[in-house]
Amino acid sequence: MKYMLMIYNNPATWETLTQDERQAVIGEAQSIMKELMDSGEWVGGEGLADPSMSKTIRVRDGVPATTDGPFAEAKEQLAGYCLIECETQERALDIAVRWPDAKLCAVELRPLMGGGGLEM
Repeated sequence: MKYMLMIYNNPATWETLTQDERQAVIGEAQSIMKELMDSGEWVGGEGLADPSMSKTIRVRDGVPATTDGPFAEAKEQLAGYCLIECETQERALDIAVRWPDAKLCAVELRPLMGGGGLEM
């Protein structure tokens, strides 16, 4: 099954880290990514641009409205994602627990739906 690890980050928390601590977090993530590539479990992933560059689109009664930013109520923002394919949910949880951002803010693990969307 494919899973998405949604990586949350709080810019204020990131700013409290020293350059060496930031490099350690990045190195830890890169190490996990290499492990997943080597095992064939890595599907893909990307970091996201700063939330200030995003747009939120809502369509109500057929009328689109676009606003700047995500306007999330939380200080933590979605910072990136990883797509992995694992045999079991336990393996996916093991990866999510080890992801360094889980120690700093949060990582959400969510199974991906198949083409039919029947998993809802």
